[in-house]
Amino acid sequence: MPFFCRADGSLPVSRILKNRARALFLLIIMGFMAAPACATEPTRFFHSGDGAIQLVSEKNGKRFSGRYRQADGQYDTDALKAIAGVFGAPHDPSRPVLSLRLIEFLDFLQDCLKPGALLTITSGYRAPQYNANLRKRGALAAKASLHQYGMAADIVMQGVDSKRVWETIRGLGFGGAGYYHGRTVHVDVGPARFWDEKTSGVGSGLSDDNKLIGVVTDYDAYRPGGMVRLRFIRMTAFPIGVRAAFWLVSAEQPDGADGAIPIKVDVGPTDAADCGQFNDIDQMAALDGRLPVDIRPGRYRIRAAFCDSSWDEMPETVSTPEFEVRMP
Repeated sequence: MPFFCRADGSLPVSRILKNRARALFLLIIMGFMAAPACATEPTRFFHSGDGAIQLVSEKNGKRFSGRYRQADGQYDTDALKAIAGVFGAPHDPSRPVLSLRLIEFLDFLQDCLKPGALLTITSGYRAPQYNANLRKRGALAAKASLHQYGMAADIVMQGVDSKRVWETIRGLGFGGAGYYHGRTVHVDVGPARFWDEKTSGVGSGLSDDNKLIGVVTDYDAYRPGGMVRLRFIRMTAFPIGVRAAFWLVSAEQPDGADGAIPIKVDVGPTDAADCGQFNDIDQMAALDGRLPVDIRPGRYRIRAAFCDSSWDEMPETVSTPEFEVRMP
């Protein structure tokens, strides 16, 4: 089920208690009085707001204020195009760069902490070459930055201290958050990770040779037989070979256990060993597959395997975060 923040800014107690080290602190500063959920519309993400958001870009001056998701759960394509413009991201409705999960998560945070607050985007989408140029100039930009995938933003939330935003994300145990003791906070929808300017790992070689490569789904919830679009993330070296055979694994099973279900994902042309080759980030941004029509409701992961690897420290396989299959 989706996870909603309560209207008074509190987090559900069940989720807080899973993070015992921070539970008492969060309960004190945020409270846990019963209150209506932040959003009631149907949603395909675990962290969603009310479907409306207020944004402005510090770089290009573009703004968006209004609904991007309708009451029936459908997304407004014109609104998404305008939001992509605020983030400085190219927009193709058939192959969007800006992550819907990021939009929903920022909306979620806004509704939790200060409903209606203006979110200023100080750094949104970065083209890979632009990110590389930032690094050459000595900027604090990670080699595997999720800004390159439309999955990250540096923000200022009007009327909310950046440290509070950072601590809220830490309490959720979801996504990435970087706090640099200034007005902005980094927010992303990649693996759970939290850092400041001293622990960011930038320049340490942490992600070299695809050590941190991962894969994500386009949504958190699907129907049996539904299409799934996969996006590989945090690549730092090419070429990369990906096997055409992917595996659907129940979240209750370890990755190596028996019982995984093979699914076909379009990796483009393959060689005799059924290995597809990729040479840049964009080529690995939209790999489409389909779930089995007879799949049971529950939580699953999709596992991908690599082939013809030139990178010794690159993992042999990666799995998506858990997603949910729901009945119609």
